[in-house]
Amino acid sequence: MKRDSFSHFAHGPRILADIGGASASFGLETAPNQIDAIWVAECAAYPTLGAAMVAYLSQPATVAAGGYQARFAGIAIANPIDGDWVTMTNHHWSFSIEAVCSQFSLKSLVVVNDFTALASALPYLAPEHKHQIGGGVLRSGATIGLVGADAGLGVSALVPAGERWIAIDSEGGHATFAPMNEREIDILRYARRYHEHVSSERLVSGIGLALVYRALCERARVEAQALSTADIMERGLHRLDPVCEETLLAFCEMLGTVAGNVALTLGAKGGIYLGGRTVQKMGDFVERSGFRARFEQKGRFSDYLAHIPTYVITDKYPTLVGMSAMLSAT
Repeated sequence: MKRDSFSHFAHGPRILADIGGASASFGLETAPNQIDAIWVAECAAYPTLGAAMVAYLSQPATVAAGGYQARFAGIAIANPIDGDWVTMTNHHWSFSIEAVCSQFSLKSLVVVNDFTALASALPYLAPEHKHQIGGGVLRSGATIGLVGADAGLGVSALVPAGERWIAIDSEGGHATFAPMNEREIDILRYARRYHEHVSSERLVSGIGLALVYRALCERARVEAQALSTADIMERGLHRLDPVCEETLLAFCEMLGTVAGNVALTLGAKGGIYLGGRTVQKMGDFVERSGFRARFEQKGRFSDYLAHIPTYVITDKYPTLVGMSAMLSAT
């Protein structure tokens, strides 16, 4: 990239980051809607956020794109944000927003919940970066809902406000899990042995797959193996293990219940979007599963939900797009 491209922003390029419990994605916005020098790192490889940012700014592609000129940055993080000090609940990083600004000579650093940033990306997703599951037609200018299964379960929304959108902070993934059939009642009974409060996130998430797998092994009266989330995904998607496959089917149906609840709660006639790497890795399995049927299974309000479309986000780095949109709006 030519150096004169840095002038697309009056104050130089912007650092964007998406920090999860396991990995972090960094990018450099060198011009409006142009994100370059994307770099993904394992969080465990770095003792602090600052150390990871130093490593990113030292990458050849970042240097070539003018990362050293960045004076504005935005970080989306899988954590509630309340004040200057941020302590991650699913990783050991803790940091002061003001101290990070000082360390990297930033004029501004915006730090938000990752699902708030992901929600902000939804109006800007290209048609090829989302895949519709089932029927329904979105209503322009209506509230949009977001449910994301990654390591945990995130919920957010976009509410129209004139020509702008307002992203809603939410911890909806921690709402109490509601079973819909005998299989899910058995899963809930099993989970309650280990957790006083069984939230949707305990089961409908990457970390929840192992718990669901063990519950279904007991239900099937087979011995559970010591399988990781990746193992369960691999065996289930390739039909190598019937209990792993049933685990994924149950996951998709429970996700459909959560998504339907969010749609009803918000009146999300602008559609419900599914984000997160767990859903992305399933590919067309979600479409072949009972997800959409369960989404619409709301008794008297089934017809209401049948008109609301559901989409899987297929963009590889949508949270960076949302973080860019949030910086542009400040």
